[in-house]
Amino acid sequence: MSSSPKEKVDYFMFGPYRISSDEIFLKTTHLFAFVNLRLVVPGHVLVCSKQVVPRFVDLTDEEVIDLWTIAKRVGAKIEPHYGAGSLTFGIQDGVYAGKEGDFEILDEVYDELDRKERELKKHLDAEAERKDATLERDREIL
Repeated sequence: MSSSPKEKVDYFMFGPYRISSDEIFLKTTHLFAFVNLRLVVPGHVLVCSKQVVPRFVDLTDEEVIDLWTIAKRVGAKIEPHYGAGSLTFGIQDGVYAGKEGDFEILDEVYDELDRKERELKKHLDAEAERKDATLERDREIL
């Protein structure tokens, strides 16, 4: 989106959606950040390029650097605020990311991520219960 110096930009585009400047909590030369309306977890925010491009590779190097710098800065504030012990960063790259044969409804990708995380947790919990073999224990068994 372009504007003349006299025009005040009161929104940015996120795909087909207009995001009002009132909803944006951080702006840089290249990016803007706002809270996702469909939260996966508390603190779920989106950091987006002001330039609407079809794919991640279409961003300039400056935009990519700005993206990760802002993601780091926002993450450093969100993690302690919500008492989190880690962060998840994700990129949906292209019109078919998370849909077109993957999911009927785009947001179902989050349900699948939750399911996979529960499976991983079960696996890790089961692994934690296993005891490493030791020579002493093996002698007791024999």
